[in-house]
Amino acid sequence: MPIHEKSLIRQENLIEHEKLEIDGIDVSGHWSTFIQTRVVTDYNEDMETEVAALPGGEHIHRCWQCGSCTNACTVNAINPDFNPRYWIYLTRIGMEAELLRDKDIIWQCISCNKCTYACPRDVNPEGVMKALSHWLELKGHTEKSPSMHFDEVFSEQVFQTGKIEEGRTIRRFFARTGQELNQDWLVEMIIRMVRHLPVKLLFAMGLQSVLKPRTRGWGKARDAIHEYVAEKDAEHRKALKLDPPHGPA
Repeated sequence: MPIHEKSLIRQENLIEHEKLEIDGIDVSGHWSTFIQTRVVTDYNEDMETEVAALPGGEHIHRCWQCGSCTNACTVNAINPDFNPRYWIYLTRIGMEAELLRDKDIIWQCISCNKCTYACPRDVNPEGVMKALSHWLELKGHTEKSPSMHFDEVFSEQVFQTGKIEEGRTIRRFFARTGQELNQDWLVEMIIRMVRHLPVKLLFAMGLQSVLKPRTRGWGKARDAIHEYVAEKDAEHRKALKLDPPHGPA
C-alpha cells in the first residue's frame, strides 16, 4: 500500500539544483527538486512474522493503514516523526533498513493506549510499539531503553518476592540506568510524603525497604514464573532465529 505523506519524504533524499536548465527552460530552485530513488539494502521478508511472535505484535497483520493510531497518538502530537502507522507499514513489507532509521524514537511510546482505543481493526498499536522495541533490542539494533530497564526491575522484584516495594524499585532502576538519586522531582516527592503521610505509614515504608518482605509461600510460584519466562524467551529467540542467551537465565 503506497504512502502519500509529504512528512515521510526524508530531507536527505531531496535534491535541488541552484541552476538547472532543461530544453531551454530555467527550472532552478524548487522547480528542480527531485526525490532520490531509495535502494533497499536489507529487505527482511520475515520481519512481520518476527514482530508478530513477540508480545503485543500478534495482530499486526490486521492493519489496513487507516492512520487512526497516528492521528490519536499523544507522542505524535509533540513529535510528528513518531508515526505508528508508518512503522507498522514498514514492518509488514519488510523494510528493515527504513525502520531502523527511526530506532531511537520508536521506544518513546508512553502506553497511553489512545491508539488502541481508536483502532477499528483491533491491531493493538500500543502493543505493536512495545513488540517493535523488544524486536530492536533482541536483534541488537539498539540498546535497552529506560522503559525496558524499568520493566525488568519491576518484574524481577515481583518474580523474586511476590511484592512491590516502590523505594527499592526506584533505586534499582536509577542504578541500572546510571541516574543520580538526588533528582529535584524525587526530592520534592519525598518532602511532600514526609509532610503529609502518617508517621506510622512512613515507618512501615522504611521498614519494608530494609527488610525486603516476601509473600508467604511464594517459592513454588516464583519457580513456576521463572520457568514460564524462560520458555517464552526461548520462543521469542527461536522466532527471530537468535541464539539462546549466554550465562544463567
